Amino acid sequence: MDFQGKRVLITGGARGIGYSIAQRFNQLGAEETIITDIDEAGARKAAEKLSSSGNRAVAYKTDVSDEKQVKELFKRVSEGGKLDILVNNAGIIIDKLLIKLSENDWDRVLDINLKGTFLCMREAGRLMLKARYGRIVNISSMVALGGNPGQGNYCASKAGVIGLTKSAARELGIRGITVNTVAPGFIETEMTASLPSQNKEQYLANMSIKRAGKPEDVAYAVTFFAAEEASYMTGQVLVVDGGYFM
Repeated sequence: MDFQGKRVLITGGARGIGYSIAQRFNQLGAEETIITDIDEAGARKAAEKLSSSGNRAVAYKTDVSDEKQVKELFKRVSEGGKLDILVNNAGIIIDKLLIKLSENDWDRVLDINLKGTFLCMREAGRLMLKARYGRIVNISSMVALGGNPGQGNYCASKAGVIGLTKSAARELGIRGITVNTVAPGFIETEMTASLPSQNKEQYLANMSIKRAGKPEDVAYAVTFFAAEEASYMTGQVLVVDGGYFM
């Protein structure tokens, strides 16, 4: 895989899976890696790490659930030139059983995980349509495919990402733009570190590969979808879950 000359934008790229994705593109020669995150200090620190390798990396603070902020982000991105690749990774969890889930808990998760993905896809799509080229890779989750107790809002948001991916793939393919989704399983990140031990044990017990995934496992799948080698694939979901769902 070779991403020389490509500009890549990763949302939620300050740490965890997002940073690993940014690092992978950087290692594969991306001309510019753009990291955006609600954590401005974290995003800048991540960009500084990537820039130390010699390739350009920049950071912007963005709440992807805020339409005004997303439009401002893409205005700044477009001023720097074309955008070749968008990775929608930003996401949160607020886990509660359905009967205890508040409207605010529901709205916040859907706003970031699903609406944020939509807003960024819409703005990126406008740039990519003009260029007649683009790669959009969305991050969903294995629980979007099978549900999970206490994660009704998260599962709904990530299932929505899959539906949005397939719809956008049908709309944008005629202009040389592919849209795909990676659905990670249990990956070792700050987000999953807070899960109760019994949940972690349950995940591992049901996996064919008896280990938690690493952020790099997801990054490899993302860069595959973004590479020219996958140019005939669109509207697809690649599950990276160690054989949890088969």
